[in-house]
Amino acid sequence: MKYLGICIYIVSAVLLCIFMLLCGYFCGGRSYSRSKHVPFESGIESTGNSKVRFSVKFYLIGMIFVIFDAEGIYLYVWSVSVREAGWMGFIEIFIFIIILLISLVYLIRTGAFNWVETSLKNENSNKTCLNVDNVLKLLKEYDR
Repeated sequence: MKYLGICIYIVSAVLLCIFMLLCGYFCGGRSYSRSKHVPFESGIESTGNSKVRFSVKFYLIGMIFVIFDAEGIYLYVWSVSVREAGWMGFIEIFIFIIILLISLVYLIRTGAFNWVETSLKNENSNKTCLNVDNVLKLLKEYDR
């Protein structure tokens, strides 16, 4: 009896999903013409190959974004309950933010955000140097 409400909720949600799928199957139109299986987007027929290869950097930036975005949710939850957390909560969130900053500095130092790897390198060290001279040199190389 203790979990009757949640069981009714889960069963009703599953039944609603099944009902919606069946309604779409029985009420939906059926067309078996030759153009039915042609890919179609916004009235424009597709041309070329749809298998475009993306750089791994796109996926890396996406994963980094998701990780830091999820950590932002934790900061929001802390900010809502800051009075209940007290000084101990403040110390914990301070440590959490320090860990976030250390990880961000690590990502910057390892070059996770560098899209152009060779043109912006400093000749004297392995560290990436984003000063004005190197950016101007990159722009000159790009104009050629």
